[in-house]
Amino acid sequence: MSNIPLNMHLSDDVGHDGIAEEPIRKGFGRGLKKAGEQDDRIVALCADLTDSTQMSAFRDAFPARFVEVGIAEQNLVTLAAGMAAMGKIPFTSSYAAFSPGRNWEQIRTTICLNQRPVKVVGSHAGVSVGPDGATHQMLEDIALMRVLPGMVVIAPADSVEAEKATLATAFNDTPTYLRLAREASPVFTTEHTPFEIGKAYVLRAGTDITICATGTMTYQALLAAKTLADDGISAEVVHVPTIKPLDTETIATSARKTGLVITAEEAQAAGGFGSAVCEALSELCPVPVRRIGMKDRFGESGTPQELLKQFGLTGVQIALVAHDLLDNVKPK
Repeated sequence: MSNIPLNMHLSDDVGHDGIAEEPIRKGFGRGLKKAGEQDDRIVALCADLTDSTQMSAFRDAFPARFVEVGIAEQNLVTLAAGMAAMGKIPFTSSYAAFSPGRNWEQIRTTICLNQRPVKVVGSHAGVSVGPDGATHQMLEDIALMRVLPGMVVIAPADSVEAEKATLATAFNDTPTYLRLAREASPVFTTEHTPFEIGKAYVLRAGTDITICATGTMTYQALLAAKTLADDGISAEVVHVPTIKPLDTETIATSARKTGLVITAEEAQAAGGFGSAVCEALSELCPVPVRRIGMKDRFGESGTPQELLKQFGLTGVQIALVAHDLLDNVKPK
């Protein structure tokens, strides 16, 4: 794909049907094991979903530093907070619908209020969870977690970035939420693609419209930009893996250049990533913004691709929103 900065080191297969795919959570599993090898203060706790969340690699390597809490998510994070108070670096994992979905108050009170560096890993987030349906398709977690004082919120785009993010969060000395998807998704970053907590990255340069995306939606944003380029429209794609703290400088710089912004997330549009971008731009660079995400509704059962299409989260549908924004908002 043209217009991709060389320093981003993206896969040569971006936009091709044969691009490799892997569940994002597998990158977390690899990263946690590597972090455990680097520092014996790192411990892991799970709520009876060790294999599913890919915490099993750490469990097998360091059984004495692993605790199976069982289906008790409130205990999961309060135990972790206590371990952090004793100098450990705890990672907790469960489905995001249950953690932070079920134990948000304990996260608020025992972790954030006490500034404990617990790493809350919410797997199976977004509608791409698929046939498990609305009960397991966590869509509200970005909004829930970014409002917590002191909480870092990260949504990796693929498994390679998830591994980097896990290693980075292990040593950032602050409460952190790591959001992971379930199904295999395109691996479009490489070991050389930059990642730093708090940084956003221009993955494709453009002049007509900015597409800011986080998590799995960044690849869809790249596909949208390719479709728009075929239509003669130059779209800039900004990947925002860190939702909090938000890289407002990179986002505002792009918004000033293009004058129009679309945000894309596999989560509730209200209160989530798109809202964070709107809040920042309203203060720094007011421009028209369209938020793509779930619009005040729950998910449904279906295949991941069926659901992404059903809720307007594919690259083709992002491109249609861009056309509408350009046709109806941007001055001729």
